[in-house]
Amino acid sequence: MTVRSRGSVLIIDDEKNILSALMTALRVEHYDVDVAGSGALGLKRAREKQYDLVLLDVRMPDMDGLSLLKTLRAEGSTVPVIVMSGHGTIDTAVEATRLGAQDFLEKPISTDRLLLSIQRAIHVHELEDENRGLRRRAGVVDALVGKSAPMQALRERIVRVADSNAPVLILGERGTGKELVANAIHRGSKRAQAPFEKLNCAAVPAELIESELFGHEAGAFTGATKQRKGKFERASGGTLFLDEVGDMPSPMQAKLLRVLQEGEIERVGGSETLRVDVRVVAATNKALDAEIDAGRFRADLFDRLNVVPLRVPALRERSEDIPELVELFLKLGSEAHDRPTKSLTAAALERLTSYPYPGNVRELRNLLDRLIILSAGETITDQDARELLPLGGGAGGGGHYRPGVPLKEMLEEAERDLIQRALEHNKGHVTNTAAELGLERSHLYKKMKALGIRDREG
Repeated sequence: MTVRSRGSVLIIDDEKNILSALMTALRVEHYDVDVAGSGALGLKRAREKQYDLVLLDVRMPDMDGLSLLKTLRAEGSTVPVIVMSGHGTIDTAVEATRLGAQDFLEKPISTDRLLLSIQRAIHVHELEDENRGLRRRAGVVDALVGKSAPMQALRERIVRVADSNAPVLILGERGTGKELVANAIHRGSKRAQAPFEKLNCAAVPAELIESELFGHEAGAFTGATKQRKGKFERASGGTLFLDEVGDMPSPMQAKLLRVLQEGEIERVGGSETLRVDVRVVAATNKALDAEIDAGRFRADLFDRLNVVPLRVPALRERSEDIPELVELFLKLGSEAHDRPTKSLTAAALERLTSYPYPGNVRELRNLLDRLIILSAGETITDQDARELLPLGGGAGGGGHYRPGVPLKEMLEEAERDLIQRALEHNKGHVTNTAAELGLERSHLYKKMKALGIRDREG
């Protein structure tokens, strides 16, 4: 009959007889045991494998136990550590506890005392891990405001995918909160204590994006005077958020694909291959299937990124959440602009709720910031809202003039809004919508792809 393991333990001690005795005692009690005869080897093994507990000697010739413990904690490891020493002092015990050791044992150690300490440390860590998981899930729920069905479904899906290491592709119009979703995925994952790095692929010049992602060696190009780590290295153990991935240059797409396949990078100007442990979360407001058809985005990269797709609903699809968002943004905006917290009249709130917000949540927040700053008195009126909304706002749909925005973009927004409204009126039926709009069905499909409108029939 196979006896279930009670946990995995790494013993780090430079004295071979102690290593042997401890290993034998723990294996008799059905622990899986690995040993390391030096601090450097112990650190290497602790980095390579996830243990339930580390048993660590203080005095070792190459690297003392407290330095090793400090390094583990600095790298984000939460593995329980029991420190042992044959030359223990109160100062050493205090320092070990300060650095996060669960217990401090003086040699020679009785087997009963050792086993009790190990059992207790593993149990406490399991409880703490469970509590961290509950807090992570609560954080995901708190971060994304809204009680509408689309937002409840999105939150539930984030909770389900957060703890996996699978790539996630976040789809949604500009201003819907895709970065907030990426952050929620990271904070809800087991990588939450590791870095969250982000890169806007549309904001970095094509000739610099490789260096931003992979880093560079000194002398790799003009101005590279010293070695620099890229986003992948800086996100080690954590999450890398690639915003606007649909705008990534084609040559860079091939290099990103290799990282996702192999888990390896090379700095620009370097020849050393570096292993990276990073979860990639990408986002785009583009219809990537249309980009693939046009030859601007790699189908194989899409397949790698689209393991778990998440769609963030447009604000017009969840207008019942607007009052809650308004309340939140009034509070945050008042604090940010050093103003008393303002309230809205019922008529003003109705006007804000009926506006379609082509810029989504970001546009709503910017609008409320302007209302907080420009409106007189403690109450924002319907007149205040009407004056600041494009062309008076209200339920008139798209086609609003916005100073500083190119005509092409405003026309696209208006066309997108009209097609989406027509689709909603026809319950997503593309053929009926095309007939209603006086378009050929194939022509409407092309417009939907170009404008990033999902085909609900398919």
